[in-house]
Amino acid sequence: MVNQKTEAPNVGFTHEDFAALLDKYDYHFNPGDTVAGTVFSIEPRGALIDIGAKTAAYIPIQEMSINRIDNPEEVLNSNETREFFILADENEDGQLTLSIRRIEYMRAWERVRQLQTEDATVRSAVFATNRGGALVRIEGLRGFIPGSHISTRAAKEELIGEELPLKFLEVDEERNRLVLSHRRALVERKMNRLEVGEVVIGAVRGIKPYGAFIDIGGVSGLLHISEISHDHIDTPHSVFNVNDEVKVMIIDLDAERGRISLSTKQLEPEPGDMVKNPQVVYDQAEAMAAKYREQMALAQQAASDAAAAKEVAAAAIDEDDAE
Repeated sequence: MVNQKTEAPNVGFTHEDFAALLDKYDYHFNPGDTVAGTVFSIEPRGALIDIGAKTAAYIPIQEMSINRIDNPEEVLNSNETREFFILADENEDGQLTLSIRRIEYMRAWERVRQLQTEDATVRSAVFATNRGGALVRIEGLRGFIPGSHISTRAAKEELIGEELPLKFLEVDEERNRLVLSHRRALVERKMNRLEVGEVVIGAVRGIKPYGAFIDIGGVSGLLHISEISHDHIDTPHSVFNVNDEVKVMIIDLDAERGRISLSTKQLEPEPGDMVKNPQVVYDQAEAMAAKYREQMALAQQAASDAAAAKEVAAAAIDEDDAE
């Protein structure tokens, strides 16, 4: 037999060259990037994710959701492919740290900004209360309702678990502030069924030096001291007591600020009747309100006519200038 010696062909390509080639075509991942990855190993407190890097990336359980979860299987499935946010650069083992929570967080703020722009009403259940107000979650973000914007007679502690309609007061991602109003949502809903010049029945819920707060169907309106009577009044306490039932007329609806302004002065048949004999005012309230609405309509027509005349005069001046 003839022994034949086979020599390896000289390809001119070393292991170092191969490693350099891998480096050349390796993807570069930076914190802040969003990448696609596939779950290939779920662990008790995290998961390994294949994102195409040399080493599998890792996502800890606390970064898997904007909400609190107890185990990874609540969020991830083996072999699932989805988006991940690169949270931290490679550690000493060359492993990247990923996050789903950060993606959800950014999208949640984008969504609430859109809802605020639309002036939308949202609903959420109270999950905790403190001395300042109540806490809710909107799109997974923690929101705060100041006590002054909670419109209910129940104690704050009794609100836990109750779903409330809410309007946005402040949306500030940089300061992580999401502030909402229950009162404004209720007032807006009530305002949709109310009109300026309408007479409503309410109950006195609070008296301050500057006026009385009247509950009308679950929302509060202010009867300012200047709108109680044509006669001078030193204090609203001289006319009202808490829990008194009253008839008032709506003179302004400010949906943006969630305010309802009321008057009994405009309902007085004679100046001073609210001080001398409130029952006369209540008995003739609807008739006086009808007169008020007529006067308002005439004033609006006069203003409209004046504006039209001004436009005609301006057009005539323009024609004269053109000639």
